[in-house]
Amino acid sequence: MNQKRIVLDTDPGIDDSVAILLALASPEVSLEGLSVVHGNSSTAQGTINALSVLELAKANHISVYKGCDLPLVQPSLLAPETHGHTGLGYAKLSAPLSQPKGQKGSDFLIERIMSSPGEITLVAIGPLTNIALAIRQEPRIVENVKEVFIMGGAIRHEGNTTPLAEFNTFVDPHAAHIVFHSGMPITLTPLDVTYQCVFLKDDLNRLLKIDSPITKFIADATRFYMEFHDEYQKIDGCVINDPLTMALTFMPELCDYQDLYVDVDLSGGLSMGKTFADFYRMTKKPANIKVALGVRPRDFMELFLERMVKLAKFIS
Repeated sequence: MNQKRIVLDTDPGIDDSVAILLALASPEVSLEGLSVVHGNSSTAQGTINALSVLELAKANHISVYKGCDLPLVQPSLLAPETHGHTGLGYAKLSAPLSQPKGQKGSDFLIERIMSSPGEITLVAIGPLTNIALAIRQEPRIVENVKEVFIMGGAIRHEGNTTPLAEFNTFVDPHAAHIVFHSGMPITLTPLDVTYQCVFLKDDLNRLLKIDSPITKFIADATRFYMEFHDEYQKIDGCVINDPLTMALTFMPELCDYQDLYVDVDLSGGLSMGKTFADFYRMTKKPANIKVALGVRPRDFMELFLERMVKLAKFIS
């Protein structure tokens, strides 16, 4: 099997960490490194989380690179109310034995993409600061990256951070604007599809039939997430946004797509960070993003559960 070579840019909170586990449990992909960005937690905490999750899954051979601490323009916005003070809910992982590499996150992205032209799939599941910085520093990554999968935005769906804006895009809308208009071949996974993929208590109970550090971690992390979703959004279970984006790298048929011109509002006020698509071609601008707008949620969840069961049995 030809594995897809993946570099992951992430802000390890709860669903990011589970997306890392999904990548490690999927033989279709080879995870070649992680760059960490601010978002669900600080970059410093997110770097610790990334290292600890990799060590939990016995994958500490994968390198982690600390990226940008702040958005390009906006003030910092972290999400302890959603992901807990460490970013991992109620989960408590051992302090990592390994250290992040000395290279900056954006420099790592440039080096890896430019050293293997047309071979690297970039998966971005946090604010897009590191990627925007990399594009500004080395514009040639735009034509040398194979493809880019982004979890972000809300097209026809309400926002989850403001009434209009999704978290990753709202936290650094200027970075999103740079990336969206870069010319990279982008597939976007917005809230329109991720909010249909609810991880239920019944799903968790299936995993808990296996006694493993992996299932314990998923249970402790997602319990916090489930409490948040229940209290603030009246969702029974929790939405695991980021693993869906990871799954699309090797199983794109989970979603239906439309090529659209997509932009992000930078005008300030209530609409700041809102993503919108030109469905009726009013702007006459060419499509810049392939947007996932339909999803088979239980097909995705069955895939996710099957892979987590396999990983849990391997690490018991």
